[in-house]
Amino acid sequence: MKVLLTGGNGQLGRCFSDRTPIGWNVLATDAKTLDITDLIQVKNVVKSYRPNVIVNAAAYTAVDRAELEPELAALINETGPRNLALVANEVGARLVHISTDYVFDGEAGTPYIETAVTNPLNVYGKTKRDGEVAVKQIQPDALIIRTAWVFSEYGNNFVKTMLSLARQHNQVNVVSDQFGCPTYAGDIAQVIIELLISNTSGGVYHYCGDSSVSWSHFAKVIFSSAVQQGVLKYAPSVNDITTELYPTLAIRPKYSVLNCGKIEEKGIHLSKWRRQVAFIITSI
Repeated sequence: MKVLLTGGNGQLGRCFSDRTPIGWNVLATDAKTLDITDLIQVKNVVKSYRPNVIVNAAAYTAVDRAELEPELAALINETGPRNLALVANEVGARLVHISTDYVFDGEAGTPYIETAVTNPLNVYGKTKRDGEVAVKQIQPDALIIRTAWVFSEYGNNFVKTMLSLARQHNQVNVVSDQFGCPTYAGDIAQVIIELLISNTSGGVYHYCGDSSVSWSHFAKVIFSSAVQQGVLKYAPSVNDITTELYPTLAIRPKYSVLNCGKIEEKGIHLSKWRRQVAFIITSI
């Protein structure tokens, strides 16, 4: 298997490289070595390497900044996947594209299934939705994996932010009325590998953590685990606040829990995120 990986320095990209099966060759690229918004460059790199699979882990993920840079977000999240799908077809490669729970508006009362109507509330979600649409139109057999609240031992993420705040403050304010499913990037990487090995049929799949929580509950789990492992001497108190008391540039869905039944039917287990928080917390 020859895999071209975009976003190789991101959380998912690094976790994917860590888990590459024996016999697989992975060319990991980043924005400096492959600008996915440049179709000519994409053609040159892909046709030179001629992969069997392209895993697109590259994305513009700064949700608030995207409101100020909508054109750049669209280039990376929509034009980039479009370019990769076009060139993947030219060389006979399969595309795996990573998307997000933020394609939904959060108005549902039950977990979102793959066929639920998308209605993103912010620029990030809209551009990711547009990327999905482009990929599906160009390569119907592509694998599109929507995930949520990604964390890992790499890069910047909520777990690292909370640990940093805990070392500086006795109490922290965390939003308590937004709900989603934390997901370990290493588990997403392993799922991509399993889907490719089993040659799973194309389409949209949801994959995330095995239970939903609010951001404030997520923070409490992080602090408790850190204390248990001696990373923190004590846990700061968590003040549950509403979204209105924590204004941001981008509107976020209040409820973006994903229904992962479709992928579970293939024997794939959801991310046991509490265990993974405990696993990585001593290394960050």
